[in-house]
Order: sequence, then C-alpha cells, then structure tokens
Amino acid sequence: MSLYLFAPGDDPGPSFADLLRRVQPSAAHPDAPQPATAGLPGEIRHATTIAALRYAGGVIMAGDRRATEGVSIAHRSIEKVFPADRYSAVAIAGAAGPAIEMVRLFQTQLEHYEKVEGTVLSLEGKANQLAQMVRSHLPMAMQGLAVVPLFAGWDALRETGRIFTYDVTGGRYEETDFHATGSGGRDAKTTIKLGYRDAMSRDDAVELALEALFQAADEDAATGGPDLVRGIFPIVATVDVTGFARVPDDEVAARFAAFLDRRRGAVRGGGDPS
Repeated sequence: MSLYLFAPGDDPGPSFADLLRRVQPSAAHPDAPQPATAGLPGEIRHATTIAALRYAGGVIMAGDRRATEGVSIAHRSIEKVFPADRYSAVAIAGAAGPAIEMVRLFQTQLEHYEKVEGTVLSLEGKANQLAQMVRSHLPMAMQGLAVVPLFAGWDALRETGRIFTYDVTGGRYEETDFHATGSGGRDAKTTIKLGYRDAMSRDDAVELALEALFQAADEDAATGGPDLVRGIFPIVATVDVTGFARVPDDEVAARFAAFLDRRRGAVRGGGDPS
C-alpha cells in the first residue's frame, strides 16, 4: 500500500476522520451522511445499562451483558465495556451496532493521533474527540438510533481518575464521582449513590458496581443480571496508573456469589435484602 502525501495546506493532521475524507470519501467515518434505517425500532439491538465510579486509585467501569430487540433478548453476552487506549475506557448504551462502530473509530482515532503527533492525547482531549463523534451521529439519533457512551480514564496530569458523560447532541459533561446510564441507569445510579463514599478501595468499588447492576436488573427487564447457569457475568474494568485492566471473570463470579449469599441470608433473617 502506497503512502499518501499531502500538500501543507491539505494535510489532515492527526484526525483520522479527515484522513478518510481525503483519501476515500465514500468510506464510513463519523462525519459521513447516514442512510435512514430500513427496519423498525423493535428490530434493532440495544445495549442497556453501564456504570462508572471513582475509587482511591482510579475508576471502575461496568456493564451488563444483555442486548434487546424490542421486548426480546437479542444477545445474552454482548460486551459493552472496551479499552479506548492504554489509560482510558469507553462503555456503550443505545443502538448496539452504531455504538460498537463508534468505539472502533474512537480507538482508531486515538491510535492515529498518537502515531502522527508522537504523543498521547490528554484525557480531556480524548473526551472531546468522543463528543465530536457523538455530535456527528445526531442525524441517526433523530431516527431512533441513539448512542450514549460513557468515558473514563486515568488523568496523568491530575493523578486521578475522571468520568465523562454525554447526551445525544454531543454535549460533554464531567461527573465528580459516579454515573450510570442506559435503560437501568436510574436504578444503578441510585444504588451507587447510596453506597458510595470517598476514597473507596478498588475491591469495595468493584462490589458496589456489581450490586448496582444487580439492582438495575432486578427492576429493569432490559438489563441482564448474573446468569449462573451459563456462567455469564457483567464486564468490569479498572483504569488506574498502570492502565486498563479487565477484572477477571472468576473474581466477578466469586464476588457475585458472596453478594447473593448475603442477600439470601438477609431475606431469611427478615433483614434488608440488599
């Protein structure tokens, strides 16, 4: 494959979308016009509940595994939490197909920027890049294919974890300690709000994120809880000074088992079932 050369005034710089626009205008990219969906909203797969919260050493990001098509379960083990790069993570809610495509473009954009500029984009710069992608997706959102991501990462300059949320217009907002979105986001956020405290340990934050998804699944039909028969559990990841790391499934399963034992004991004892 030949190397593309550009005149100084036509150089796309570190923008992967601008590069595609120049070398292959027909290629799919964040600013390309999108066709109207041919199907009904009920025929489109939707990712549901995602959450993020800060702890003493970084941030936790978690998502359930269920995707729905209307009132039907379309997929029981979809992934909704992804590494954006070494020190950040992105989670998806909304129309699953466009959301996964947006994540892939976002990952490519960050890698492209680093290769062209020779440096890593700041965490705030990454959050702004994702906001631009969400904003360019607005025509599709107006057709019912909304994508609402959640972005979090380790800020090396501030030496802390940070969380960013978005609306369908591309509005970018920073959350102080935690956030949850998707169909079960309200219940998940309420659970985190009740259990959150400053400077939580990593283990306590993981357990609170899992409890939040469990409570969301208990109230929201589109959110999937732990599937003990199939061995399907939520995806949980941490981002800290060492980078992105997915919490092993064995650890998630063990923490869920301990939580369910406490819940059963509370129910039998007539105490608080949570």
